[in-house]
Amino acid sequence: MKIGEAARLLGTDPITLRKSENTGELLPARKTKGGARYYDVSELMGYSNEAAPTLCYCRVSGHDQKPDLDRQQELLEACCSAKGWRTQVIRKNA
Repeated sequence: MKIGEAARLLGTDPITLRKSENTGELLPARKTKGGARYYDVSELMGYSNEAAPTLCYCRVSGHDQKPDLDRQQELLEACCSAKGWRTQVIRKNA
C-alpha cells in the first residue's frame, strides 16, 4: 500500500512515516527508484497495535469509593499484563 494509504490506516501523516523511516522505527516494505514508498499491511497493523497503549478507564461515583477505584485499576492492569499489552490508566473520582 502507498504511503498515503498507510498513513490513513495508522491515523497519522505521511511526514510522520517518512520520519519513522529515517529513524529506522518503521521501514517501507519496498521503495522504488523514484522514491515511492510501499508498506506491507500486516506490518502496519503490528506496528499500530504495538505503538498504541491499551487505555484502561476506571471510575467511581463518590470519593468514599476510592478502594473500589483501586481494585478496578488493579484488575484492569492485571488483565492487560496477562495479555502482554502496554497500558495507560485513566482514573476518575466523581
